[in-house]
Amino acid sequence: MPRPDGRSADQLRPLTIQRNYLGAAPGRVLISFGDTTVLCTASVESRIPPWLEGKGKGWITGEYSMLPGSTSPRKRRERQKVDGRTTEIQRLIGRSLRAVADLEALGEQMITVDCDVLQADGGTRTASITGALVALIDAISTIELPDSAKYPLRDSIAAISVGICDGEPVLDLPYVEDVSAAVDMNVVMTGKGNYVEVQGTGEEATFTDSELTQLLSLAKTGIAALTTAQKEALGDNWPF
Repeated sequence: MPRPDGRSADQLRPLTIQRNYLGAAPGRVLISFGDTTVLCTASVESRIPPWLEGKGKGWITGEYSMLPGSTSPRKRRERQKVDGRTTEIQRLIGRSLRAVADLEALGEQMITVDCDVLQADGGTRTASITGALVALIDAISTIELPDSAKYPLRDSIAAISVGICDGEPVLDLPYVEDVSAAVDMNVVMTGKGNYVEVQGTGEEATFTDSELTQLLSLAKTGIAALTTAQKEALGDNWPF
């Protein structure tokens, strides 16, 4: 059955990665997966969480938000209390970045990557992680490291959604597919093909070993394409 936007099952939505997008942060990237658009900014502070003081290690963390106009109807601002979904996604962003980090090589400084969704059409967390890596690399290029021979990242990361729609495994789901998918999965992987996290759920459905294998294979295809796009966007700044 044809997909709503006419893509093949293994085809990503149109992808753009724009570096140095507005702002004052050393890392600032506007990334779009189709109509999903996220601004990722990486800021450096010469402080670390209190529980890391004196340990010779830095910290990398992420924050996530959806702007009021990113969805229809309007999403209310989270001024006082962050909801559970936001908390889960920003923890995922931070975990994903730290999975490939050498925090001792970073030294006692902290990098926060803020991912602000300007427009949401499915895959906001995967776009955030993919753009966050680019913003993080740009931020690292501006700081002094305790040992210039040791780079604070061991590998790249990217993330993509896969799912089963109308009985068919498909890659990179927009909202219209996401809300109707029998199975929805988000996969975070490194550039070398190692898994960081797999979040898979059946929605009033189950899935087989064979379908899981197909979904992971699709995800690998998508991650490889995203890694190539990250590398092309960073050019000479690509460190791997």
